[in-house]
Amino acid sequence: MTTAAVDTVRLSMLWDERWPGCSKLPYKLRGVRDRWVRFHTLPDSKRYPQTEAEYGIVLARHNIVLAELVTDSAVLVVTAGYSDAPEPQGPCRSSETLDVHPDAVYWTSACMDDEPGFESWIHLYVSQMPWSAGGLDPLLRQVADEVIANVLVADTGLRWLYHPYDGGMDVMLSSTAERDALRDRHHDWLSMHPGGL
Repeated sequence: MTTAAVDTVRLSMLWDERWPGCSKLPYKLRGVRDRWVRFHTLPDSKRYPQTEAEYGIVLARHNIVLAELVTDSAVLVVTAGYSDAPEPQGPCRSSETLDVHPDAVYWTSACMDDEPGFESWIHLYVSQMPWSAGGLDPLLRQVADEVIANVLVADTGLRWLYHPYDGGMDVMLSSTAERDALRDRHHDWLSMHPGGL
């Protein structure tokens, strides 16, 4: 799949403009609650697919939501590497990540300080990829199996953010009204958890 160059300085400026105060850590995106919605990728909130039929459901749900979000011919795809240093020191993304997202360029790093005294760093790599339904399936399947984590998909203008994870997807929209419309179209995929998790 052909990728296009990404101006990472411009991307950071655009992020600060569109998502001020919002963490770039994909797993923390749900911090802007009035524009966030979470969908589960399997019925009854089952976390992991076990059959090809269940993989089909997972990938179909991802592609249905993405197809509703994408309005351009390309999307930004972000994958992560990890290290104990604030800057990546050599290759830090897994071979599985490189297999499905090989042409990404380094964008930025953030400290994952979930455990004080045990700081580690996430390094985000980005590429612009042509959009087609099913085009991200190899990546999304690795996410479903928890082989790859902290993936982010976005439109090139960062008007929406999409974080697939093992068991579902977090979606951030430009407005509460857009969030509500998307949520209502797929209400059967919502969690029964009172906080939407």
